[in-house]
Amino acid sequence: MAKSNDTITMKGNPLKVEGRCIEEGSPAPSFTLTGADMAEVTSATFAGKVVVLTSIPSIDTPVCAAETKRFNQEASSLSGDVVVVAVSRDLPFALKRWCGAEGVARVIPLSDFKHRSFGKDFGVELPDLGLLARAVFVIDKSGKVKHVEYVTEVANEPNYAEAIQAVRSCL
Repeated sequence: MAKSNDTITMKGNPLKVEGRCIEEGSPAPSFTLTGADMAEVTSATFAGKVVVLTSIPSIDTPVCAAETKRFNQEASSLSGDVVVVAVSRDLPFALKRWCGAEGVARVIPLSDFKHRSFGKDFGVELPDLGLLARAVFVIDKSGKVKHVEYVTEVANEPNYAEAIQAVRSCL
């Protein structure tokens, strides 16, 4: 599990990553993203909840689809105090269509297509691709980051067990 965004690759090829590296124990950066209904959603929307914040390149790729389905499945066994959010640069319409077609109801899909600040704020900006790197952040009810995983190979899935363990430690 990588705590740093220093070395992120796609099929073994190094990618340029921009943005500050998020550290466990630090306050989570605030964010403004766009929901499937085109409404703005901010970090304040989830105040008082444990937030699993996943950053994915595109929902319409096999690894991102598998990851989002897995977190949807994991979320079904977690309390209502836990919110799972998937962030990508996909258009909100595509996110809504995909979640509807796949029966994903426990993951909230949000898009960074409009503001384009999430990537740099969370250290997942892939400027040469215009996408976000794969990462998982668990934020406790007080807004502190309790778990960080920058997935070093974009084509790999994150460590679900460690993320869920971090969530359970926040409840």
